[in-house]
Amino acid sequence: MRPSLVVVAMLIWCCAPAMAQQEGAALYASHCAQCHDAGSAQSRVPGRSAMQGMSFDHVLGTLTSGSMAAMAKERSDEERRAIAAFVTGKTAAGDAAIDAQGRCAQQVSAFPEPLDGPRWNGWGVDAGNSRFQPADMAGLTAEEVPRLRLKWAYAFPGASVSFAPPTIVGGLLFIGGTDRKVHALDARSGCTLWTLPTDAAVRAAISFAPLPGTDQFAIFFGDLRANAYAVNALTGTLIWKTKVEEHPAARITGAPTLHSGVLYVPVSSLEEAAGSQASYECCTFRGSVVALEAVTGKPVWQAYTIPEVPHPTSKNTRGTQLFGPSGAAVWSAPTIDPKRNAVYVATSNSYSNPPAATADAILAFELATGKLLWKQQATPKDAFIVACYGADRTNCPDEHGPDHDFGQSPILVTLRDGRRVLAIAQKSGVVHALDPDDGGKILWQTRVGKGGALGGSEWGSAADQDRIYVANSDVRFLHDGTRRLDSTQGGGLFGLDLASGKIAMEVSPVACGDRLQCSPALSAAVSLIPGVVFSGGVSGFLRAYATADGKLLWEFDTARDYTAVNGVPAHGGAIDGPGPVIAGGMLYTNSGYGQWSGVAGNVLLAFEVGKE
Repeated sequence: MRPSLVVVAMLIWCCAPAMAQQEGAALYASHCAQCHDAGSAQSRVPGRSAMQGMSFDHVLGTLTSGSMAAMAKERSDEERRAIAAFVTGKTAAGDAAIDAQGRCAQQVSAFPEPLDGPRWNGWGVDAGNSRFQPADMAGLTAEEVPRLRLKWAYAFPGASVSFAPPTIVGGLLFIGGTDRKVHALDARSGCTLWTLPTDAAVRAAISFAPLPGTDQFAIFFGDLRANAYAVNALTGTLIWKTKVEEHPAARITGAPTLHSGVLYVPVSSLEEAAGSQASYECCTFRGSVVALEAVTGKPVWQAYTIPEVPHPTSKNTRGTQLFGPSGAAVWSAPTIDPKRNAVYVATSNSYSNPPAATADAILAFELATGKLLWKQQATPKDAFIVACYGADRTNCPDEHGPDHDFGQSPILVTLRDGRRVLAIAQKSGVVHALDPDDGGKILWQTRVGKGGALGGSEWGSAADQDRIYVANSDVRFLHDGTRRLDSTQGGGLFGLDLASGKIAMEVSPVACGDRLQCSPALSAAVSLIPGVVFSGGVSGFLRAYATADGKLLWEFDTARDYTAVNGVPAHGGAIDGPGPVIAGGMLYTNSGYGQWSGVAGNVLLAFEVGKE
């Protein structure tokens, strides 16, 4: 090679990262900053600080084939790589070595524990999504809770959020991650049995069941490209994969629920973010529930939450055609009611005008056909997209709503006197109780929070036969042009009498003190065993309270470094999204949520009762 070419090659080698950074910075400023920077502090997208904690491969995968693919479809492969390099400050890294670490010494050919033994299956532990674990399944008593000690930590490489809850069945643990893989672990030790690559990240809980008509046991889940999967639970072999919605912004964030050989899959989207671009024809997505044959993955029916197909409405100030009605995504797991042959879902806000009468609502569909049986709307005229909090509000609907959608599953409970209640808390800060046996008639409504775009009750409540336990977020940000959390606003935990709606137990917000990146907000789902309610906070603390009087029984600060069983650098942070899972004397919790300015993290933590 001639000296001049050597010099050129050396310059290219030395300067390529810097050039990529410069190109990535320009592309980010032009196409990404509107949603991801300080002007949209309360939007549903991560800020720059959160993305710096992600891996290059994760961000590139998100832009190429993941939840941001629809927004990055006009960017070339090199441009996507430049953006990923800029926002993470990293380059590509293979993960073959990571996969080899933490493997179990022996692979299993059968379940190490009985399938009818202690288990937590799916999002809500039962078909009613109660998030209440009975004593025999919990294997953990109120008296033992103060002796919980950390047993092991498992880390997701390159992640800034730990957002997929585990499922525990037969001594195995199944969990998805931002690394676009599903992992099967030994539930007692945390060693890895198998991993399965997926098309996109998996944030939904996983459901386990025998595969009807076969001798196989399968796990069912969805990813952030709206694919539903069935996978052999022991081997990790793909059985089938079905794309349930073709809209480019569609995703699956709630756990698919299995009943009588049919898988009911909720469909949500990120069009709230994509629709914020002034050049985007906002909006055409409609939420839905898709029923699939569990054996084959073939569709049985698809029921849209908005019956009307979006049509052209008006043009924005830049001449872009707008569409509506749209929205009413289903973020959470469906709830099954065999008595009424119904499946219940909770919907999000509308994205555009005209606002839908089925947005911010509880809907009941017929199990066999998907026919809409009844609807009960909580907040009318709530048309909203991320642009409503951004600098460019071109596509924000006129007279936009407060973004008070439902992020959690309805809970179906039978009271001690035999009456049934369908209860759910909302981002408005209001808890609702409906009558499932009388067309969703409102029984009572009780306010426990102020509400807001990230306020009120977010991801999930829990209920026994007497009360529903509701965590309050009401997270707030400082109004100084940054994405910093207000450490003085939000929080609180409530136990409401299911018969009357009266507040029977209350825990006051726990102040942050001088802890950085902290909020007293309780956004994560809560979980319940007899006598104890568990709640994780944006502060990073997981706490356990006595249901009788709200007395603090135990707390653990998860925002710290760990030595992970799989050898991946591990750090806990804010707790948001999924709640604790309790089964067989162990408690599992996710830690790390780099969105909304919370502390980033990438771990799943497992606790057991220590000796006196």
